[in-house]
Amino acid sequence: MLSFRLVYIFSYNLFQFCGHTWILANTIARFFTFGQDALADTFYSVGFVMSLCQLLSILELFHIADGIEKARLLPRFIQVVEKNFLLIMVIMLEEVQSKPVVCVQFFLWNILDLLRYPHELLRVMDTPSITMLWTRYTLWIPLYILSVATEGVTLYQALPYIEPAALNSTHIHPPVFLMVYLPVLALGASVTIWQLLKERQQHLEKWKKKMKRK
Repeated sequence: MLSFRLVYIFSYNLFQFCGHTWILANTIARFFTFGQDALADTFYSVGFVMSLCQLLSILELFHIADGIEKARLLPRFIQVVEKNFLLIMVIMLEEVQSKPVVCVQFFLWNILDLLRYPHELLRVMDTPSITMLWTRYTLWIPLYILSVATEGVTLYQALPYIEPAALNSTHIHPPVFLMVYLPVLALGASVTIWQLLKERQQHLEKWKKKMKRK
């Protein structure tokens, strides 16, 4: 008999997979249809669905804490915070929404999530795949590094549009904000990569031991 927890986590991962699949398909279709002009309105066409998926990803912190999902909490916390922080900034700054770097950022986020959620679905169904396992924990890491670098570029391009009045109210000036956040972003990414490498080694070793027992 299926438990509520199993049905819930399967439905969640399926929703995220379908959402990111739609975003990626929409982005690629628009690019082939409109060419480079599609880059400018990526946010307007897929921004709502992307925002919904990223907002719901906060639930994953509770999944891990509750034991529904087997993963490390710290790297997931860093990923959720950095994505939602950048997304809120883009939503607030209309001038940034039409930047091509936003399209690149969304594309990388989608690739990362489409490498992760199918693997999670297979784990929930207790039908793990070594191909998905290797892809999830090997190809994912260099793509994550590229995604973090793109986040830094997005932040840098958004900086001139940040309202000086809003920053002055907290006594923080744009250059200071950039100098503080970028090292924090780099540190968080380094910790995440270190944790993911340990998680990758752990999962691959478990798979090898499972294959030997067979």
